[in-house]
Amino acid sequence: MARQEHPDSVAGRIVTGTAIGVGALAAAGAVAAAAVTVIFARTVVTPPTKREEDVRVLANDESTITLSATLDSMTPGRYSLWFGQESGHARVGEILSYTQDTVTRQLLGVDFGNLDSARRARFSGWFYLEPKDLGFAYRDVEVATELGPAPAWLIPAAGPTGRWMIGVHGRAVRRQETLRGVPVFHAAGYTSLLISYRNDRDAPATPDNRYSLGDTEWNDVEAAMQFAVDNGAREIVLMGWSMGGATVLQAATRSRLAKFVRGIVLESPVVDWVSALRFQGELNKLPKPLDRLVLGLISRRWAGFLTGQATPIDLGRLDFVTRSGELAVPILLLHSDDDGYIPVDASKALAAARPDIVTFEEFATARHTKLWNYDADRWNAAIAAWLDKLG
Repeated sequence: MARQEHPDSVAGRIVTGTAIGVGALAAAGAVAAAAVTVIFARTVVTPPTKREEDVRVLANDESTITLSATLDSMTPGRYSLWFGQESGHARVGEILSYTQDTVTRQLLGVDFGNLDSARRARFSGWFYLEPKDLGFAYRDVEVATELGPAPAWLIPAAGPTGRWMIGVHGRAVRRQETLRGVPVFHAAGYTSLLISYRNDRDAPATPDNRYSLGDTEWNDVEAAMQFAVDNGAREIVLMGWSMGGATVLQAATRSRLAKFVRGIVLESPVVDWVSALRFQGELNKLPKPLDRLVLGLISRRWAGFLTGQATPIDLGRLDFVTRSGELAVPILLLHSDDDGYIPVDASKALAAARPDIVTFEEFATARHTKLWNYDADRWNAAIAAWLDKLG
């Protein structure tokens, strides 16, 4: 006769097995969470090699293009449209019609590539590709940085005024982003120097090929300031888009040439990286405790072997809400309340902390770094008025 096992023994084995299973799942969950955290942290500091084409190209003819309806494709204005993994570029204009799922816009022109064969594309705020598109005389120059010569575009003012604007692009883009700022500064008598900086695919890369979110990139802005001073600049306005905003704030407060900075223009800027990265974590559905781990990874020296960074990032030094008292020159701050990438909250906080020097121009609907594209007249007028007050 088979021996009957005592119920308590059976229950004990079940509890033990369950505990082992739960423990294994918990361990697996911890490993997965750690992997996600490292991947996210590496993504933050690693220059991307490919951009997502998130808009479907449905039809086009000589003057119109029909696209899938997305937040970008449904935003009014003029934009770049990249397709074929950047092998093609077109320019699109205003919305002509739309349905629940599609939008038809003006097709202003195809600069290169075969749009007829394109199936997917992405929107960009660049619009202009080269200084010659603006109709001004310009020169290709090189800025001597600590890593080597970095290419830049120099668009001289109509006459020698001693006023220069240095344009600094954002994360994962290039100096073409800054071309939109040239006409309004040119009209105000400024020479424009549009720079490249480390790890942006134009300027020399660092050995680790990692972003520092402005914490080291500002050195290349300082090199551009030196170039400007050596070539006749007596007053400099620094203008930065997105991460470029974080970078020019560092230059304005840490550079030995800060005495030449007369003012700062910030477009969709990162004023505080902690709040920006937490927002990005939420956007990418990163569980709440993990966003703190991401911040820890990119700001700790021991984590460099995980993120690939040679040097940790000082996130406190990049917080200009807390450091607002260190700012000493007039600032024009342009930001859209529906940015969707860098939240407007830190910009509002900076404006509230320093109403004596900050002029805050708040847009709506324009999204991230596309304020000029959405409403060029208002964007140009805001900068022109601010420059006029700057004297």
